[in-house]
Amino acid sequence: MSQLDLLDFADLESGSLPKDYSNFEYRFPEPQYLGAKFTHLEWIRKFIPQSTKIALDGFAGSHSVAFLLKQMGIQTISNDYLNFNNQIGVALIKNQGMKLNNDDLKVLFDENVDFSSHTLIQKNYANLFFIPEEAAFLDRFRFNVERITCEYKRALAICIMNRSMTRKITMGHFAHTQALVYASNPDRIKRNKSLIRPLREIFNELLPFYNQAVFSNGKSNQSYNSNILELIPNLTNVDLAYFDPPYCGSHSDYQGFYHLLETYTEYWRDKSFINSIKRYEPQRYSGFDKKSSALDSLNKLFEISENIPTWLISYNDRSFPNISDFKQMISQHRDVIVESKTYEAGRGGKGSVAGSKEILFICTPKRFY
Repeated sequence: MSQLDLLDFADLESGSLPKDYSNFEYRFPEPQYLGAKFTHLEWIRKFIPQSTKIALDGFAGSHSVAFLLKQMGIQTISNDYLNFNNQIGVALIKNQGMKLNNDDLKVLFDENVDFSSHTLIQKNYANLFFIPEEAAFLDRFRFNVERITCEYKRALAICIMNRSMTRKITMGHFAHTQALVYASNPDRIKRNKSLIRPLREIFNELLPFYNQAVFSNGKSNQSYNSNILELIPNLTNVDLAYFDPPYCGSHSDYQGFYHLLETYTEYWRDKSFINSIKRYEPQRYSGFDKKSSALDSLNKLFEISENIPTWLISYNDRSFPNISDFKQMISQHRDVIVESKTYEAGRGGKGSVAGSKEILFICTPKRFY
């Protein structure tokens, strides 16, 4: 596909539904993730050309957009530089049919194992985010995950437990030290009973929602855990790229907010754990989340994506660079249409407070008249 055809432009105007409805019976498990595009999927879908055969979700995060692409019958490539996000991609994008069953649960919850080699959570996060018994449970569960031989089932187990942890912690992230204080506050418990529920119970409650989200769209989908600037040069024949880079200056600090999920997924052996929240150090390098490097990284992203005909870029009106400057950057490579949605209520994070705008740049090949 070298450019959008006339039918695609008509689709943009009408917001018509994809031709293939069959995969929309599968529901994406609702995320609790700052900046997730879950609430914007219907809006984003209007701008996905129906002629798209292969699409890349380059900063996949919660993977809700990648899941939408898969539902539409598109061969989907997802990527995120944080591995806890990539595990969602392995479990729900790359996975074509493997689900966790009762035999798997017996292994995952097996208490008759020597998990003395796995004490990372107990050493660092007991009495910080979890009571000691729950910290030990997490270490044992992570040990048992490695006993599961199927890549997709391991990914499901990890991403469901990660989601369980965000359900259990007030505000759903790990950038504060009040988790156990909040879990002893009757008013907060009244609003969120998961604060005092066992993680195993939460996991079992979430499991059916993840199992039912596993399906095959008949395509060879992939999920990568890479820096996007290193991945794109190795991809071919991609028709559409969806980019949702960190909103520099207004985004959440994902490594700070979700450090524990990355620590649990990687089960670090070679990191230091610093400050009051025991965040891992050194952090992974993004290149998109600091003003000192964001412009260079964005320019590089556009340069290496020249062979991808269509880009959709999510952004925010409170980010750096500003909307006008960002549009000018993109205009050096593509014709650009700017769409926006106003947040009527806050969604968490500085970039989605009430009154701020979610921006979508629709970037198509330049037309010369």
